[in-house]
Amino acid sequence: MDMRPSLHLQQKQSLVMTPRLQQALKLLQVPTLELQAILKQEMLQNPLLEEVDEILDEEEIEREGSADEENNKEPEDPVEEEAVDWSEYLQDGLDRTYVPSSEQSVEFLEKVPVTRTSLAENLLEQLHFLSLPPDALRIAEFLIGSLDDRGWLVTPVEDVASMLGVEVDAVEKVLAVVQAMEPPGIGARDLRECLLIQLDARGDRDQLSWKLIHDHFDHLVNRRFPEIARVLKVSAEEVQAAADAIATLNPRPGTAISEEEPRYVTPDLLVERVDEEYVVMLNDRHVPRLRISSAYESVIRGKKKPDATTTEKETRDYIKDRLASAKWLIQTIEQRRRTMIKVMECIIREQREFFDRGIAFLRPLTLAAVARQIDMHESTVSRVCSAKYVQTPRGVFELKFFFSSGLETDDGEDVSARTAKDIIRTLIDEEDKTDPLSDQRIAELLHERGLHIARRTVAKYREQLSILPARFRRRVA
Repeated sequence: MDMRPSLHLQQKQSLVMTPRLQQALKLLQVPTLELQAILKQEMLQNPLLEEVDEILDEEEIEREGSADEENNKEPEDPVEEEAVDWSEYLQDGLDRTYVPSSEQSVEFLEKVPVTRTSLAENLLEQLHFLSLPPDALRIAEFLIGSLDDRGWLVTPVEDVASMLGVEVDAVEKVLAVVQAMEPPGIGARDLRECLLIQLDARGDRDQLSWKLIHDHFDHLVNRRFPEIARVLKVSAEEVQAAADAIATLNPRPGTAISEEEPRYVTPDLLVERVDEEYVVMLNDRHVPRLRISSAYESVIRGKKKPDATTTEKETRDYIKDRLASAKWLIQTIEQRRRTMIKVMECIIREQREFFDRGIAFLRPLTLAAVARQIDMHESTVSRVCSAKYVQTPRGVFELKFFFSSGLETDDGEDVSARTAKDIIRTLIDEEDKTDPLSDQRIAELLHERGLHIARRTVAKYREQLSILPARFRRRVA
């Protein structure tokens, strides 16, 4: 075999992700609020992009009208150095402006910032109101710093004593002080201790609920109410009532004081019913309106000499590059708007019964099916649906809510997995609590309704709905 170096020419096609293509995909994928920040950053980097108000006053309209008439005239001193069709970039009137399509009037509500403190800050503030000696204060601060997000103490008391060089009894005494702080249950080392601290704070130490946790915690976790009733010589109904009272306690008291701000959902699309049709609108009233600044038109058309520090050709090349970038950005935003509306209109056509009649009529739908109908790639539809929400007459939903797998039925039509979950939730809500439905029985009831589903699928859907198994849902009364 001849092994010699040689040169060969070969032609092949490949997809190259240019920076502009990458930015276009990013603009398609980001939600509206992130798009607003991106466009503001682009305006800072591109001097030819400017933001205009939603309503132009009469004087500005007149100025633009006179400018349009002047633009239609031939330039007095055309530049012979390079023939550029600037009309491709500078269209007449407001055609060079990206105007959000939203026409509805919305009342503006100013967002008031809310100051939030962390769990550690809140506990340290309470600690400084106590008259503790310096050594005890040092131990208490260390214990507070050892709490996790649940408010539980994750460092063993022995390790705390070893690290601080103090006795274990001293740490135990200070821990009792920390556990007396608000909210109740703080500083517990396990679930059992957390619940007992909360019952002590309520003054229920002599109640049946306290005995259940202190003496029969394993039986309580496994809901062995008859065994507990027999040992304590009480009725099973009393044990059930005590267990219901325990269920009102918070096993994660630290979450009552959270430093995380609530996450507000801003819909990217709006769907409104007009007569018998559904109208799709883009919720882009916060997106800045972009247009190409007219301040550079005189330089482009050769009527004004550029700055003396640069040559005329360098100035025109720079402006040409910025113009092309600005035009491409405006076109990309418009293309994003059309694509999002097209995808949502297709979803409405496929899920029309859901919009008319409710979640029980949600049909199975895939990204590939929508992509085929609107003649786009599946990845494009996926980017459109990523982290975006739509406000409909039936509530606010994530776009991915409308996509789910299907289950076979006796009549040959597929039913959405979300519809099956809704049926399972309804069956469990309406079950006899003294004899709850098992996963196998739920599967049989679904078979009777013509829905083919296995028991393990029912168990999977039940877990996704955060519903306990039948033995944990059973009540004695």
